[in-house]
Amino acid sequence: MSLIFRKLELVGSKSEAEVDVLFDSGSSYSCITPELANRLGTVVPLPRPFQVETASKGQKMDVTENVSILFRLKGLDLLDDFMFIPNLSEDVIIGAKTMQAWRLKLDLENDDVIVDPRVARLRI
Repeated sequence: MSLIFRKLELVGSKSEAEVDVLFDSGSSYSCITPELANRLGTVVPLPRPFQVETASKGQKMDVTENVSILFRLKGLDLLDDFMFIPNLSEDVIIGAKTMQAWRLKLDLENDDVIVDPRVARLRI
């Protein structure tokens, strides 16, 4: 598991904010606190609860809402859905699914997040 913190600009449908974000390769999904999610964007209920396992052994929780957030990393705008997680240890966690989708790499030796601008182009 790899952890790196970065201050990033987050943009939602309602507002934007600069927030300390944790890049956590041990987290499967990207997560956000309900308070920040409600401030930034339009909350979308999931079609049915989505059960996730927490870091505590045997603990599971149901996620019922998410929000789409655009985040700016090294001058590039990247977009993903963030799951609502009450009592999250950080305001925002960017997990492995988002890192894989945008091909972000964590450089632990230099405490850096590497992004290839060619991959970050949205293609349809």
